[in-house]
Amino acid sequence: MRKYFGTDGIRGIANEELTCELAYKLGRAAGYVLNKCNEKFKVLIGKDTRISSDMLESALASGIMSVGGDVVSLGVIPTPGVSYLTKKYNADFGIVISASHNPYEYNGIKFFNNEGFKLTDEIELEIEKYIDNQDLIECRFDSKRIGKSIIEENATKDYASYLEEIVGTNFKGLNIVLDCANGAAYKIAPKVFEELGANVTVINNKPNGININVECGSTHTKMLRDTVKKLNADLGLAYDGDADRLIAIDENGEEVNGDYILLICANLLKKENKLRDNSLVVTVMSNLGLHIAAKELGIDIHQTKVGDRYVLEKMKEEHYSLGGEQSGHMIFLDYNTTGDGVLSSLFLVDAMVKENKKLFELKNIMKEYPQVLINAKVKNEHKTTYMNDIEIKTKIADIENELDGRGRVLIRPSGTEPLVRVMLEGEDTNHIDSLARNLATMIESKLS
Repeated sequence: MRKYFGTDGIRGIANEELTCELAYKLGRAAGYVLNKCNEKFKVLIGKDTRISSDMLESALASGIMSVGGDVVSLGVIPTPGVSYLTKKYNADFGIVISASHNPYEYNGIKFFNNEGFKLTDEIELEIEKYIDNQDLIECRFDSKRIGKSIIEENATKDYASYLEEIVGTNFKGLNIVLDCANGAAYKIAPKVFEELGANVTVINNKPNGININVECGSTHTKMLRDTVKKLNADLGLAYDGDADRLIAIDENGEEVNGDYILLICANLLKKENKLRDNSLVVTVMSNLGLHIAAKELGIDIHQTKVGDRYVLEKMKEEHYSLGGEQSGHMIFLDYNTTGDGVLSSLFLVDAMVKENKKLFELKNIMKEYPQVLINAKVKNEHKTTYMNDIEIKTKIADIENELDGRGRVLIRPSGTEPLVRVMLEGEDTNHIDSLARNLATMIESKLS
């Protein structure tokens, strides 16, 4: 049973749950598990703009140096930048201090191995063993063998150069608005797009430590939508706090989510013979419209559970090149080993240039089916047993037959609450809303 690590590192309210003491112990434990005191090793640390990131970096770095690791500070940089530079700089592992799209009072610590991938569950569990049992850490280095701290001033430049090389297309003439969420992309995203020739307007690029993700970025797009329409821009691009996800805005001020972006990029890569096995990996939450459109385009869809880590696992297992989530996490595995918001936005704009189409036109690649989500309150011990009830099972089958391939039913137990989430998709909102409410009512009556 995990005590510290969640699905994406260790996360909590800074200085309350995620304390300096915990960060120090984590640094010692991780350094020991990943190196075993064999020799000197090198660790990269990048962070977002939260006020607590400096504090946590100092504590974490002290723990690592105490067991012989040299710590290379990359400064403020997107999460995928740390993943890429861990490989480029031949580091033993990389660390990101960020809580992604969460409010500023939260922070998190997550790790990448020397190949830029997130740590396995087994390694995270081993690290946890030593966090609370520091006496088991056998490294007791004298003053000659402790690690040192190094500042890498070229980190942002090196990562930006890599991103520009991947696309290589000239964006001259395009008017683009970037919403950097007062987060990790506030320097690098404008730099990349300007150097590729775009006319760039930047909003939410003045971080002060506490304004990260506040009514801005990929989870709050109103300001970006308004700005795109006001400036008659070609499109807007919104990142989250650590810039590993992207949501776009078309020239009409309408949101373009991850499903659209994934399919637009997959279609272009297929045309260029760069979409491995003509396959796209998505989660069960991706819209039915994506599945229907992909089939018409000759693109095979492979589904996973919700979570970018499951998408990545499937991509690695089957050697697929593109996958992601409706929420905006997109993984271009030929170029980076984790979700990358800036890279995703470059591929999207590249598609606009190569197809010579506005984003609104590219959106017509798929029709988004209406979705209805109803929460059914149940007893916590019953939330994973709904399919054991014959009446509920029969009701779901009847709804699927009624939708006849032009809709679907998705039932998901909540990971944190005594709820079963009932999601229906179909062509008529009123119809699926009625079906979803009836099904949710039955589930509540049977399992609450």
